Amino acid sequence: MTGVPRDGRYRPCAAILLFERHGRVLVADRIDIDGPAWQLPQGGVDEGETAAEAAAREMAEEIGVTGAALMAESALWRPYDLPGAGAGGYRGKYRGQTLCFVAYRFAGPETEIDIDTAHPEFRAWRWEELEALPGLIVPFKRRVYEEAVAEFMPLRDRIRAGTV
Repeated sequence: MTGVPRDGRYRPCAAILLFERHGRVLVADRIDIDGPAWQLPQGGVDEGETAAEAAAREMAEEIGVTGAALMAESALWRPYDLPGAGAGGYRGKYRGQTLCFVAYRFAGPETEIDIDTAHPEFRAWRWEELEALPGLIVPFKRRVYEEAVAEFMPLRDRIRAGTV
C-alpha cells in the first residue's frame, strides 16, 4: 500500500473489514440516517497515521474492539463522490472520500463489541457475508464496496478453509 493520498479533493478514510472465524464481516447500521443504513465501520485517517493505525483507532472508538489482529490492507485507495459534492462537499471541504479497506481477524467474545460508545454512530450491528456488502451499502458507495469484496474474497476463502 502506498502512502495516504492527500490531494485535497477526497478525505482519506479507513474502512474496517472485521472478519469473524467463519469469514463473515461486521456491518453496522448508522444512527444518523433514517431506515436501515448498513456499512462497514470507517473513519478518517489523521495526519501522520497509516490506514491500519486509523482503522485500529476507529475500531476502538466506534465498536469497542481493541484486540483484533491485522490481516491485510487493500492494494488501492478507492475514491467515491458524495451526493451534492458540488455544493460544498463533505464538511464544506471534500468532494468525497477515498477508502483503504483494512482487514482484521476478530477472535474475542462478541461481548467485546460495543456500539454504545461516548459518541454512538450505530444503532445495531451484525455479522454479514462479504459478498452481501454491496447490496447493503448506499448507492454512491456501491462501486468501491464491489471492488473491495472482489479483492478480499480470497482472504475470506482462506479464513473459511482455516489456512490463515
